[in-house]
Amino acid sequence: MAASSTSVTLLPHVASQPIRFLLNHRVVEIDNLAPTTTILNFLRQDASRKGTKEGCAEGDCGACTVVTGELRNDRLELKAVNACMQFLPTLDGKALFTVEDLRANDGKLHPVQQAMRDCHASQCGFCTPGFVMSLWALYLRKIENDTCASADEQVVRQAITGNLCRCTGYRPIIEAGMRMCETPAVDLDRGALTVALKALVRKDVLRYRHKEENFYAPRNLAELTALRKQLSSATLLAGGTDVALWTNKQLRDLGDIIYTGEVTELLKIEENATQLVIGAAVSLSDAQAALRSCYPEMNEMWERFASTPIRNAGTLGGNIANGSPIGDSMPALIALGAEVELASAELSRRMPLEDLYIAYQQKALRADEVVTAVRIPKRTPATRFRIYKLSKRFDSDISAVCGAFAMELQGDRITHCRIAFGGMAATPRRALHAEKALLGAQCNEATIRGAMEAMSSDYAPLSDMRASAEYRIRSARNLLYRFYLETRPVNALAAGELNVFA
Repeated sequence: MAASSTSVTLLPHVASQPIRFLLNHRVVEIDNLAPTTTILNFLRQDASRKGTKEGCAEGDCGACTVVTGELRNDRLELKAVNACMQFLPTLDGKALFTVEDLRANDGKLHPVQQAMRDCHASQCGFCTPGFVMSLWALYLRKIENDTCASADEQVVRQAITGNLCRCTGYRPIIEAGMRMCETPAVDLDRGALTVALKALVRKDVLRYRHKEENFYAPRNLAELTALRKQLSSATLLAGGTDVALWTNKQLRDLGDIIYTGEVTELLKIEENATQLVIGAAVSLSDAQAALRSCYPEMNEMWERFASTPIRNAGTLGGNIANGSPIGDSMPALIALGAEVELASAELSRRMPLEDLYIAYQQKALRADEVVTAVRIPKRTPATRFRIYKLSKRFDSDISAVCGAFAMELQGDRITHCRIAFGGMAATPRRALHAEKALLGAQCNEATIRGAMEAMSSDYAPLSDMRASAEYRIRSARNLLYRFYLETRPVNALAAGELNVFA
């Protein structure tokens, strides 16, 4: 199928455009900073906003948490993100709020800050601004959803999974989150903010240039594929939760950058009778909401997939295109039989997701192609599905092993099965020998035990700092056995009987 095409001028004489965004409701224009300048460095070095702290510079500690606002389909979306992992040009047309913006004109503390003070939720104070901003994002969401009357501890815990405290302890911080709505609500002027953001909406491609570095933000798929064709060596940037580390930690030169976060077609979530189609630029948070309605078995995995600020910024398409062997989304999607959509300026195509990965960090993508969407089949009444993640921490940790299982039975006979693992090979990979041992057989102890042994032919995992090879293969087998215990035709066990966290 042919893709639409357009002409995008990249000639040197085309003028650079300034980055425009709102900082505490005031328009800021930037035209003199490198495209890889992070929001964190801008705030501390150029805007003299030192409340936002640098801790890890890799999205693990949350000391740099800020809140951004943007319009999506004329709806204002406010979300917490890590300033250390967001490049400044991605703010174009958006709003930025830091801890300094919570102070009222009369100098009074915001209810979130007052609750932190009243609950003695700060000692050294270094992490406190990040906690405040994560809780403020939750506070605004509760006002919007009219849920301020409720004080759900689990919701508060989820909101601060991306914030690390080294001295105060989490009990008083959680208590502050539970009590922050006890005083009269202090909301943003959402109407005025929406009007101001509409005035910043850009209708054409953003080209921002600093010295020899270019940053492009196309608005539609035709512009994106045309740019990709002309700049095949440019760095594709989605949520930035991995690419930012290339500059923060590896000090890499990214060259020209093409940002996918404003491409209309890539921001869509569509549904038909048989499939859920999630655009490549859809955030992990929004993808999570769409997938959980169809596959609630993913709930725990999604809560353990990074943290709220990372999920707010990172994209499902970026996780797929990055191709990490320990990316948590791929095993589930492969087990469900997902397809990936690819597009270039000349054509578009689809392929099974597992076929996208050739070798470690190598994909079956042409130089001029981009990932545009992932298609996930909807479940049938017979679908039995689970995904399990093993890591050293429950929250916000990288998987040692991630296993996903999808099976259908007719009576007690297995008529369909797909098993996929992350962390067991150089790419996310199906357990084809184990699947062969299961398909067509009776779903019983002997069959499962045989499939567990067959996994030795599927994987030869490595040992590293997260787990030994022996641990990985034994855990993978045991996860298949757990899946059997939870889904077997007779006397299936509830998840709470097998999960120590339930």
